[in-house]
Amino acid sequence: MLRLEARPQPSKLLSLVSPLLALVLTVLIGVALFVLLGQNPLRGLQMFFVEPVKSLYALSELSIKATPLVLIALGLAVCFRSNVWNIGAEGQFVLGAMAAGWVAMQAGPELAWMGRGIVLPILLAGVLGGMAWAAIVALLRDRFNANEILVSLMLVYVAELLLSYLVYGPWKDPKGYNFPQTITFDAVTQVPRLLPKLRANIGTLIALAGVGALWIFMFRIYRGFALQVGGLAPLAARYAGFSSRSALWTTLLLSGGLAGLAGGLEAAGPLGQLTPYVPAGYGFAAIIVAFVGRLHPVGIVFSAILMSMFYIGGELAQSRLGLPKSLTGVFQGLLLFTLLACDTLIHYRLRSGKGK
Repeated sequence: MLRLEARPQPSKLLSLVSPLLALVLTVLIGVALFVLLGQNPLRGLQMFFVEPVKSLYALSELSIKATPLVLIALGLAVCFRSNVWNIGAEGQFVLGAMAAGWVAMQAGPELAWMGRGIVLPILLAGVLGGMAWAAIVALLRDRFNANEILVSLMLVYVAELLLSYLVYGPWKDPKGYNFPQTITFDAVTQVPRLLPKLRANIGTLIALAGVGALWIFMFRIYRGFALQVGGLAPLAARYAGFSSRSALWTTLLLSGGLAGLAGGLEAAGPLGQLTPYVPAGYGFAAIIVAFVGRLHPVGIVFSAILMSMFYIGGELAQSRLGLPKSLTGVFQGLLLFTLLACDTLIHYRLRSGKGK
């Protein structure tokens, strides 16, 4: 009989290379999957690891996928380090997109004087929308001790239903041939692009600035230190005078704001309108991104790029190889599963025989 026995001192080196080992195992399992599906495994791996980075256009598309993942995962990293389990970033992303979309739809002739400056209130609306949705979770946890995992997760479905109601009803484009979509946002509301003829926009720069700001907040500012202490040792934090209530509100509002910003960038960027397909699963994929990145801002950048390659690779495998779209989710799940397995074996060793 096999049992797990805690190691006296887990290896720090193995903890650092664990995501790389998980990636290698994911690739090996992926090769087996391609063989079972009757595909050339080298051709399949090319779709996931070569095509997404082979040209400037491909890198531009990669940045479009990676930007929301980075922003959402940064907020989740703060939550998880503080022992606050926000699982509903997808709902906060949707609310951010809805709030930003509403402001974008108001950009008529009376606001023409703002020019490109209208983008700032659009993105600010996205931040406030995400924060407002996360505040519901914080309020219910704070006042009624409701479980934030269940509340935040259930609010995802409420957000999606609210979006569907609006695009099928009050916000439906009257000239849209009865499709469930809003009007196309005016060109002046579009998030500025980094290069002409490419879709990469300033959201990439905002995400990178967020990485630097969050690194400073978490590792160089007293408030960030207090949040992490509260997550690692709640009793010690309480003894030191750190407020768990303040930590709850701070982390959820920060996480919700970043998810809402991601939603605003998506709505006013590559989408250019609201449809029922705004929820793209970024909020759930960002949970994997945060853990693969070791809840560290810099690590999150690399894991977001990898997850974006899975998104694009899955689309290419569907269009070029005829494989199911769900292959993207399979690779994402494999990465998380292998990471958890590696981490378990880093912290525990297998022993045979009966436990005490």
